[in-house]
Amino acid sequence: MDNLLLILFLTAAASFFSTLILYLRSSSPSSSRSRRRSFTSQSHSHGHGQLPLGTLGWPIVGESLEFISCALTDRPESFMDKRRCMYGKVFKSHIFGTPTIVSTDAEVSKFVLQSDAKAFVPFYPKSLTELMGKSSILLINGGLQRRIHGLIGSFFKSADLKAQITRDMEKYIHKSMENWMQDQPIYIQDESKNIAFQVLVKALINLDPGEQMEILKKQFQEFISGLMSLPVNIPGSQLYRSLQAKKKMARLIQEIIQSKRDGGMSNINVPKDVIDVLMMNNASDQPLTDDLIADNMIDMMIPGEDSVPVLMTLAVKYLSDYPAALQQLTDENIKLKELKAQLGEPLAWSDYLSLPFTQNVITETLRMGNIIIGVMRKAMRDIEIKGYLIPKGWCFFAYFRSVHLDESNYDWPYQFNPWRWQDNKDISNSSFTPFGGGQRLCPGLDLARLEASIFLHHLVTQFRWVAEEDTVVNFPTVRMKRRMPIWVKKREDYKLT
Repeated sequence: MDNLLLILFLTAAASFFSTLILYLRSSSPSSSRSRRRSFTSQSHSHGHGQLPLGTLGWPIVGESLEFISCALTDRPESFMDKRRCMYGKVFKSHIFGTPTIVSTDAEVSKFVLQSDAKAFVPFYPKSLTELMGKSSILLINGGLQRRIHGLIGSFFKSADLKAQITRDMEKYIHKSMENWMQDQPIYIQDESKNIAFQVLVKALINLDPGEQMEILKKQFQEFISGLMSLPVNIPGSQLYRSLQAKKKMARLIQEIIQSKRDGGMSNINVPKDVIDVLMMNNASDQPLTDDLIADNMIDMMIPGEDSVPVLMTLAVKYLSDYPAALQQLTDENIKLKELKAQLGEPLAWSDYLSLPFTQNVITETLRMGNIIIGVMRKAMRDIEIKGYLIPKGWCFFAYFRSVHLDESNYDWPYQFNPWRWQDNKDISNSSFTPFGGGQRLCPGLDLARLEASIFLHHLVTQFRWVAEEDTVVNFPTVRMKRRMPIWVKKREDYKLT
């Protein structure tokens, strides 16, 4: 979920910096050159270490406008790649109002991500902190963060939850796909969002489809609208409406918490949702308040709108563009379906994750798609890594996209090639970080793979399709420009190749 706040930061900053264009245009060329010279010639002596090479750009805006300009193209990493050629894999810049050390070096980024709160903490604007809440797992540090992250991570890895996720995915996929028509396009991005959100909400607060789910969806859409708005909290503003929507969602979740408490938590042996996990492990010496639990449940709903649906959608996009990969994935899933039918057994979560080529497709989709483009941290003290100085108070931006698309790490990096991951190629090395890393590694990474595996299995075993032309948009969020429309035809029979 590090990606979420980075997306919000980029969006809010993009809106802010666009208002500064008039300021730059109104300045005379001579005065602009003078200001830029004075800005880039500041002294940066911080003791024994040396700041990376680079430039801080223009006053106030730094290099943010060029960063945004590149982000709006189909090669958003071009901003980083240009500077990497000039200054090296680690360089200094000034983006989104703060001096920043940018890293496209996998080892340097790994060191920072594995550091504790004494060295680095999450870095985001105060306006977003207000919206997410100071008690959000995305922002808290130290023992409380490790405790909550550990409890949620253990639950997300449990076999019981994976079995529940599998049942829910199959149920919602069946409900969705039974309404697919051959004479109209199916928008994969919309379908996957609807499925993933319901599955995630069930895992978080054990809420089934119905009136409360519809109320929650409505308020959630109002809430996330504020994530893309200007940070102005006055009555009538989008941020104000979003905060009001979050309060309504929090009240609904607190009612669920109270209902569980009234029902007797002592009678629960196996937790059904994340609320159960947090309530069952609520130590008296450091209690988790109902407000904290409710706020974090809301924050954790966002991957159901963002990361997981995008993973599913991009996988369909790449498979549509590479027929050989689609053919092999289909063969593999058909064989599994036929085997389980012969045995008279339903598919278990472990079956979906057992298909090597399907997992290779998901891994390659994560590498190519870069749903999490990077993470941002703030240095709490001067830090020296591999001879580079990261000064106290500066932002550190670990930019994963450049690492994933670096030809020194991957042959033909812009080509979708799931076969590159066969023969058990290590996906845990520092050059592959689609879910972040360190103490804030996304706790739902296994579930994201599972949900994508189930979705792809039912898609390829039930349908053939033809995809309409569509393109990937990378800023401010990764998504398909036209929501990935496909025309489906029900599969009658299938011959394995």
